[in-house]
Amino acid sequence: MSLLERILGQKQSELEGLRSRRLPSPPPRRALDLSREPGQPLRIICEIKRRSPSAGPLNTTLSVGARARAYERGGASMVSVLCDSAFFDGGFEHLGEARDTCALPLLCKEFVIDEVQLDAARAYGADAVLLIVRCLTPERVAALHRAALERELVPFVEVATEAEVPIALEAGATLVGVNARDLDTLGMDGARAERILGSLPSAVTRVHLSGLRTPDDVACVAAGPADAALIGEALMRLDDPEPLLASLVARAG
Repeated sequence: MSLLERILGQKQSELEGLRSRRLPSPPPRRALDLSREPGQPLRIICEIKRRSPSAGPLNTTLSVGARARAYERGGASMVSVLCDSAFFDGGFEHLGEARDTCALPLLCKEFVIDEVQLDAARAYGADAVLLIVRCLTPERVAALHRAALERELVPFVEVATEAEVPIALEAGATLVGVNARDLDTLGMDGARAERILGSLPSAVTRVHLSGLRTPDDVACVAAGPADAALIGEALMRLDDPEPLLASLVARAG
Protein backbone atom coordinates (compact mmCIF):
# COMPACT_ATOMS: atom_id res chain seq x y z
CA MET A 1 0.00 0.00 0.00
CA SER A 2 1.41 3.40 -1.00
CA LEU A 3 1.76 6.31 1.40
CA LEU A 4 -1.09 8.13 -0.32
CA GLU A 5 -3.37 5.11 0.01
CA ARG A 6 -2.59 4.92 3.73
CA ILE A 7 -3.31 8.63 4.16
CA LEU A 8 -6.64 8.36 2.35
CA GLY A 9 -7.62 5.35 4.43
CA GLN A 10 -6.89 7.37 7.56
CA LYS A 11 -8.97 10.27 6.22
CA GLN A 12 -11.93 7.96 5.69
CA SER A 13 -11.67 6.73 9.28
CA GLU A 14 -11.69 10.32 10.59
CA LEU A 15 -14.90 11.47 8.91
CA GLU A 16 -17.36 10.20 11.51
CA GLY A 17 -15.54 11.96 14.33
CA LEU A 18 -15.29 15.15 12.30
CA ARG A 19 -19.03 15.11 11.60
CA SER A 20 -19.73 14.91 15.33
CA ARG A 21 -17.35 17.76 16.19
CA ARG A 22 -18.88 21.06 17.24
CA LEU A 23 -17.28 23.62 14.95
CA PRO A 24 -16.70 27.30 15.74
CA SER A 25 -18.49 30.03 13.81
CA PRO A 26 -16.55 30.87 10.64
CA PRO A 27 -14.70 34.20 10.70
CA PRO A 28 -14.95 36.62 7.76
CA ARG A 29 -13.06 35.35 4.72
CA ARG A 30 -9.98 37.27 3.66
CA ALA A 31 -9.35 38.32 0.07
CA LEU A 32 -7.02 36.07 -1.90
CA ASP A 33 -5.24 36.99 -5.11
CA LEU A 34 -2.08 35.17 -6.16
CA SER A 35 -2.15 36.29 -9.79
CA ARG A 36 0.99 37.88 -11.19
CA GLU A 37 1.00 40.68 -13.71
CA PRO A 38 3.99 41.11 -16.06
CA GLY A 39 6.86 42.68 -14.17
CA GLN A 40 5.54 41.70 -10.77
CA PRO A 41 7.43 39.33 -8.46
CA LEU A 42 6.55 35.72 -7.89
CA ARG A 43 4.20 35.38 -4.91
CA ILE A 44 5.53 33.24 -2.07
CA ILE A 45 3.31 30.87 -0.08
CA CYS A 46 4.92 29.66 3.16
CA GLU A 47 3.93 26.43 4.81
CA ILE A 48 3.46 25.39 8.42
CA LYS A 49 4.23 21.67 8.53
CA ARG A 50 5.46 20.14 11.77
CA ARG A 51 6.31 16.72 10.37
CA SER A 52 6.67 15.13 6.94
CA PRO A 53 6.41 11.45 5.98
CA SER A 54 9.47 11.92 3.78
CA ALA A 55 11.55 14.24 5.99
CA GLY A 56 10.45 13.21 9.48
CA PRO A 57 9.98 15.69 12.36
CA LEU A 58 10.52 19.35 11.47
CA ASN A 59 11.15 22.41 13.63
CA THR A 60 8.62 23.19 16.36
CA THR A 61 10.62 25.85 18.21
CA LEU A 62 8.07 28.45 17.11
CA SER A 63 4.39 27.95 17.82
CA VAL A 64 2.05 27.80 14.83
CA GLY A 65 0.97 31.37 15.50
CA ALA A 66 4.49 32.71 15.92
CA ARG A 67 5.64 31.03 12.70
CA ALA A 68 2.68 32.47 10.78
CA ARG A 69 3.57 35.91 12.09
CA ALA A 70 7.21 35.42 11.09
CA TYR A 71 6.12 34.48 7.57
CA GLU A 72 4.04 37.63 7.33
CA ARG A 73 6.95 39.80 8.47
CA GLY A 74 9.24 38.03 5.99
CA GLY A 75 7.12 38.93 2.98
CA ALA A 76 4.90 35.91 2.33
CA SER A 77 1.68 36.39 0.36
CA MET A 78 -0.14 33.43 1.92
CA VAL A 79 0.29 30.81 4.64
CA SER A 80 -0.41 27.12 4.00
CA VAL A 81 -1.34 25.16 7.14
CA LEU A 82 -1.11 21.35 7.25
CA CYS A 83 -4.27 20.07 8.92
CA ASP A 84 -3.56 16.33 8.88
CA SER A 85 -2.69 15.01 12.35
CA ALA A 86 -1.75 11.36 11.74
CA PHE A 87 1.03 11.93 9.20
CA PHE A 88 1.93 15.64 9.55
CA ASP A 89 1.22 16.50 13.23
CA GLY A 90 -1.21 19.18 12.10
CA GLY A 91 -4.80 20.00 12.91
CA PHE A 92 -7.66 22.25 11.91
CA GLU A 93 -7.03 24.15 15.15
CA HIS A 94 -3.71 25.27 13.68
CA LEU A 95 -5.66 27.33 11.15
CA GLY A 96 -7.22 29.21 14.04
CA GLU A 97 -3.83 29.79 15.67
CA ALA A 98 -2.42 31.20 12.44
CA ARG A 99 -5.53 33.29 11.88
CA ASP A 100 -5.20 34.88 15.32
CA THR A 101 -1.66 36.11 14.72
CA CYS A 102 -1.35 37.14 11.07
CA ALA A 103 -3.47 38.93 8.48
CA LEU A 104 -2.44 36.82 5.47
CA PRO A 105 -4.94 34.55 3.71
CA LEU A 106 -4.74 30.93 4.83
CA LEU A 107 -4.76 27.71 2.81
CA CYS A 108 -6.11 24.60 4.49
CA LYS A 109 -3.74 21.90 3.25
CA GLU A 110 -5.54 18.63 3.85
CA PHE A 111 -6.37 15.45 1.97
CA VAL A 112 -9.98 16.41 1.32
CA ILE A 113 -12.40 13.63 0.39
CA ASP A 114 -15.63 14.86 2.00
CA GLU A 115 -17.59 18.09 2.40
CA VAL A 116 -17.33 17.94 6.20
CA GLN A 117 -13.61 18.70 5.86
CA LEU A 118 -14.57 21.86 3.97
CA ASP A 119 -16.88 22.82 6.83
CA ALA A 120 -14.02 22.40 9.31
CA ALA A 121 -11.59 24.34 7.14
CA ARG A 122 -13.99 27.28 6.87
CA ALA A 123 -14.92 27.16 10.56
CA TYR A 124 -11.31 27.42 11.68
CA GLY A 125 -10.45 30.32 9.39
CA ALA A 126 -9.26 29.00 6.02
CA ASP A 127 -9.72 31.21 2.99
CA ALA A 128 -8.77 28.50 0.49
CA VAL A 129 -8.73 24.72 0.56
CA LEU A 130 -6.54 22.20 -1.24
CA LEU A 131 -8.25 19.67 -3.52
CA ILE A 132 -5.82 17.03 -4.78
CA VAL A 133 -6.88 15.47 -8.09
CA ARG A 134 -4.84 12.33 -7.36
CA CYS A 135 -7.03 11.67 -4.28
CA LEU A 136 -10.42 11.92 -6.02
CA THR A 137 -12.49 10.81 -8.97
CA PRO A 138 -13.17 13.51 -11.58
CA GLU A 139 -16.77 13.66 -10.35
CA ARG A 140 -15.65 14.26 -6.77
CA VAL A 141 -13.17 16.93 -7.84
CA ALA A 142 -16.03 18.80 -9.48
CA ALA A 143 -18.42 18.24 -6.57
CA LEU A 144 -15.93 19.38 -3.93
CA HIS A 145 -14.94 22.35 -6.08
CA ARG A 146 -18.60 23.45 -6.12
CA ALA A 147 -18.99 22.73 -2.41
CA ALA A 148 -15.93 24.82 -1.57
CA LEU A 149 -17.29 27.79 -3.49
CA GLU A 150 -20.63 27.42 -1.71
CA ARG A 151 -18.75 27.77 1.58
CA GLU A 152 -16.85 30.86 0.35
CA LEU A 153 -13.61 28.90 0.14
CA VAL A 154 -11.30 29.32 -2.84
CA PRO A 155 -10.60 25.86 -4.34
CA PHE A 156 -6.84 25.37 -4.77
CA VAL A 157 -6.65 22.37 -7.10
CA GLU A 158 -3.46 20.33 -7.16
CA VAL A 159 -2.27 18.28 -10.13
CA ALA A 160 0.92 16.31 -10.66
CA THR A 161 0.65 15.01 -14.24
CA GLU A 162 -0.53 16.22 -17.63
CA ALA A 163 -3.43 13.75 -17.48
CA GLU A 164 -4.78 15.41 -14.32
CA VAL A 165 -4.93 18.90 -15.84
CA PRO A 166 -8.18 18.41 -17.83
CA ILE A 167 -9.88 17.08 -14.67
CA ALA A 168 -8.98 20.25 -12.78
CA LEU A 169 -9.99 22.58 -15.61
CA GLU A 170 -13.28 20.79 -16.30
CA ALA A 171 -14.14 21.17 -12.60
CA GLY A 172 -13.76 24.92 -13.06
CA ALA A 173 -10.41 25.41 -11.33
CA THR A 174 -8.93 28.88 -11.67
CA LEU A 175 -6.19 28.35 -9.05
CA VAL A 176 -4.02 25.35 -9.88
CA GLY A 177 -0.94 24.07 -8.10
CA VAL A 178 1.47 21.70 -9.85
CA ASN A 179 3.31 19.39 -7.48
CA ALA A 180 6.88 18.65 -8.42
CA ARG A 181 6.74 15.74 -5.96
CA ASP A 182 5.14 12.47 -7.03
CA LEU A 183 2.80 11.55 -4.18
CA ASP A 184 3.25 7.84 -4.84
CA THR A 185 7.05 7.66 -5.08
CA LEU A 186 7.92 10.98 -3.34
CA GLY A 187 10.41 11.62 -6.15
CA MET A 188 10.95 15.21 -7.38
CA ASP A 189 10.72 16.38 -10.99
CA GLY A 190 10.92 20.16 -11.34
CA ALA A 191 11.11 20.02 -15.14
CA ARG A 192 7.79 18.18 -15.30
CA ALA A 193 6.19 20.75 -13.00
CA GLU A 194 7.42 23.65 -15.14
CA ARG A 195 6.17 21.94 -18.31
CA ILE A 196 2.69 21.46 -16.84
CA LEU A 197 2.59 25.02 -15.47
CA GLY A 198 3.42 26.32 -18.94
CA SER A 199 0.56 24.32 -20.46
CA LEU A 200 -2.14 25.88 -18.26
CA PRO A 201 -4.41 28.58 -19.70
CA SER A 202 -3.31 32.13 -19.02
CA ALA A 203 -6.54 32.82 -17.11
CA VAL A 204 -5.51 30.25 -14.48
CA THR A 205 -3.38 31.31 -11.52
CA ARG A 206 -0.45 28.86 -11.51
CA VAL A 207 1.47 27.75 -8.45
CA HIS A 208 4.65 25.69 -8.25
CA LEU A 209 4.50 23.21 -5.35
CA SER A 210 7.40 21.42 -3.61
CA GLY A 211 11.14 21.20 -4.02
CA LEU A 212 12.24 24.83 -3.64
CA ARG A 213 14.95 25.46 -1.05
CA THR A 214 17.27 28.28 -2.12
CA PRO A 215 17.06 31.80 -3.53
CA ASP A 216 18.38 30.42 -6.83
CA ASP A 217 15.50 27.90 -6.90
CA VAL A 218 13.02 30.74 -6.47
CA ALA A 219 14.70 32.85 -9.15
CA CYS A 220 14.48 29.92 -11.57
CA VAL A 221 10.74 29.48 -10.96
CA ALA A 222 10.19 33.25 -11.10
CA ALA A 223 11.64 33.25 -14.62
CA GLY A 224 9.06 30.69 -15.73
CA PRO A 225 5.27 30.59 -16.07
CA ALA A 226 4.34 30.36 -12.37
CA ASP A 227 2.48 33.12 -10.57
CA ALA A 228 3.36 31.82 -7.11
CA ALA A 229 5.42 29.14 -5.40
CA LEU A 230 5.04 27.26 -2.15
CA ILE A 231 8.03 26.91 0.19
CA GLY A 232 7.74 24.35 2.94
CA GLU A 233 10.50 22.22 4.45
CA ALA A 234 13.35 24.67 3.86
CA LEU A 235 11.65 27.17 6.16
CA MET A 236 10.30 24.56 8.56
CA ARG A 237 13.82 23.38 9.42
CA LEU A 238 14.74 26.76 10.92
CA ASP A 239 14.19 28.24 14.38
CA ASP A 240 13.88 31.65 12.71
CA PRO A 241 12.65 31.47 9.10
CA GLU A 242 12.67 35.22 8.45
CA PRO A 243 16.23 35.64 7.11
CA LEU A 244 15.88 32.82 4.59
CA LEU A 245 12.39 33.96 3.62
CA ALA A 246 13.65 37.51 3.05
CA SER A 247 16.36 36.17 0.73
CA LEU A 248 13.78 34.06 -1.15
CA VAL A 249 11.44 37.02 -1.57
CA ALA A 250 14.36 39.15 -2.80
CA ARG A 251 14.95 36.69 -5.67
CA ALA A 252 11.25 36.38 -6.57
CA GLY A 253 11.51 39.06 -9.21
